[in-house]
Amino acid sequence: MPINITMPALSPTMEEGNLAKWLVKEGDKVKAGDVIAEIETDKATMEVEAVDEGTVAKLVVPAGTEAVKVNALIAILAEDGEDVGAAAAGGGASPAKAEAQDVKSDQVAVSAAAPSSEAVVAEGPRVGNGSPRSTSTGDGKRTFSSPLARRLAKEAGLDIAAISGSGPHGRVVKSDVEKAVAGGAKPAPAAAAAPAPAATPAAPAAAPKGMSDEAVLKNFAEGSYELVPHDGMRKTIAKRLQESKQTIPHFYVSLDCELDALLALRAQLNASAPEKDGKPAFKLSVNDMVIKALALALRDVPDANVSWTDSAMVKHKHADVGVAVSIPGGLITPIVRSAELKSLSAISNEMKDLGARAKGRKLKPEEYQGGTTAVSNMGMMGVKNFAAVVNPPHATILAVGAGEERVVVKKGEMKIANVMTVTLSTDHRCVDGALGAELLGAFKRYIENPMSMLV
Repeated sequence: MPINITMPALSPTMEEGNLAKWLVKEGDKVKAGDVIAEIETDKATMEVEAVDEGTVAKLVVPAGTEAVKVNALIAILAEDGEDVGAAAAGGGASPAKAEAQDVKSDQVAVSAAAPSSEAVVAEGPRVGNGSPRSTSTGDGKRTFSSPLARRLAKEAGLDIAAISGSGPHGRVVKSDVEKAVAGGAKPAPAAAAAPAPAATPAAPAAAPKGMSDEAVLKNFAEGSYELVPHDGMRKTIAKRLQESKQTIPHFYVSLDCELDALLALRAQLNASAPEKDGKPAFKLSVNDMVIKALALALRDVPDANVSWTDSAMVKHKHADVGVAVSIPGGLITPIVRSAELKSLSAISNEMKDLGARAKGRKLKPEEYQGGTTAVSNMGMMGVKNFAAVVNPPHATILAVGAGEERVVVKKGEMKIANVMTVTLSTDHRCVDGALGAELLGAFKRYIENPMSMLV
């Protein structure tokens, strides 16, 4: 039977993607694990793999197609020995018709060494043609399997949860079921009565919308402008920032940090960096030290290292610091995980790698999703101070201004010092004023006494 390949959900929030490139053509034979396409999300370009083997019967969606909905049919695969022409003609039925005719589809999987927590969520139970499905076992574990594997297991009377999967992320695929049939496996348990469905909660009120296109455009003379369609990244940024400002009660705390000791230590550390392949093994930036200082401050003030939910406070065990990186068309926040445990040189080299891949849109979802706080540094652009918008589920974000020489008063005398203004934006639902001030005070101590970041 033909196998429908659908647009995969490469992250929990993905609703559509661009089919950037096909790496196979009609008539090509593929096997499980072969990279078959490149998909562009709003943040990155990712490779996807085939789950089952067969022959590419039809590429339904051409390369370069934008805004392809998740679970939409993108290609048809013919099983071994199946007529390719018949498969191309017989695939692509609607989900309801496919279910009735027992035409099954296999999902493609993200090419990654190990699934992140986001990837596990993305591969959980979903309704629709070609979607992966999980089966809960008695010990609470879930078994992921392809639709074709589930059908074959059902026909053979086998328990899909008892079959070891060899597909991406342990998914049970066709060949696993065939091996189980040949080697014997325990029969499927009797189906239990389905529990009564829970009451459907009321849908949340729709977010208020801005002015309509017509209302905006009528303010401008005809021919005085051009319309540039929004890409996926800009739509996502707009949606998340609107959500943030509508749901998070922001408040802001600012203070000045003297940088002279930090700049001197940075110069000393960079000068003493060992060489690797004829180049310094690291080159610290002020931003690297800001990341470390914020991570240590969150370690010292754990009540501020939190996220809000309606039922409980999420207290994080590590400081995972997102760092805003400007890329063409928007920005992205790659995350330095457990930054409080890493050396300055490790943070510096990790940020150089993350930043370079962010600009090329080559980050994996687990490298930019999540985090417990963020840093937005506009100091290199000459900005003195600003307030950043909290990026949920974070409760804080630190806006960093430029370091500049200013006159400061010390013991009644005027002195010249390098000073940087920072502003902490916080979610007032979980970080109160005194707690925000305590966190920012801890950050200031590390910045002004930078040797403490080395011990």
